[in-house]
Amino acid sequence: MAELAALEDHRTREVNAKHGDDHGVHLGKLRAVAKRLKTQQELARQLWRTDDTAARLLALLICRPRAFERAELDAMLREARAPKVHDWLVNYVVKKSPHAEELRLAWCADPDPVVASAGWALTAERVTKKPESLDLPKLLDVIESEMKDAPDRLQWAMNHCLAQIGIEHAAHRARAIDIGERLAVLKDYPTSPGCTSPYAPTWINEMVRRAHT
Repeated sequence: MAELAALEDHRTREVNAKHGDDHGVHLGKLRAVAKRLKTQQELARQLWRTDDTAARLLALLICRPRAFERAELDAMLREARAPKVHDWLVNYVVKKSPHAEELRLAWCADPDPVVASAGWALTAERVTKKPESLDLPKLLDVIESEMKDAPDRLQWAMNHCLAQIGIEHAAHRARAIDIGERLAVLKDYPTSPGCTSPYAPTWINEMVRRAHT
């Protein structure tokens, strides 16, 4: 914790604060600490319990994802205040857990939109890597009826899932693009030069174009 405090930078904290993350440690420096520590599950658990954002990010880098029980991961997600902690927990830990599918189903149905967004993030992963047994038309039905009015983080995750369906599954591409055009979610989202817009129709068309060039 003293080492993390020494890495604190006020400019980094200001930038992170714009994204809702309350820490000032540059992620490159955080990853360097994690590389030195290597995997240490018990230390990861201790760092998580500090409730400090930088410490929790470090914990997620040095933990052993398959060592967590389902209930433990569920509790951790509900405790993850900062968006970056939430994202890393889902992407670096839960996706590698044997409990990922059970948690995906439970979280998608959760009334808390932040928890539900984690379920949709896991669903987008399955759309890409393990679409077997997924009901893609039903997913599109839910997105079509709920995404427009969903809270920001849930809306973002649902939009990501919509884009992945359109990118990965040609049979559903036209409908995915049509839903994106009619709902116009993230259509005016500011996008840096050289980056792909998160607006689903643009995102889908660009990724399909790249795949065929």
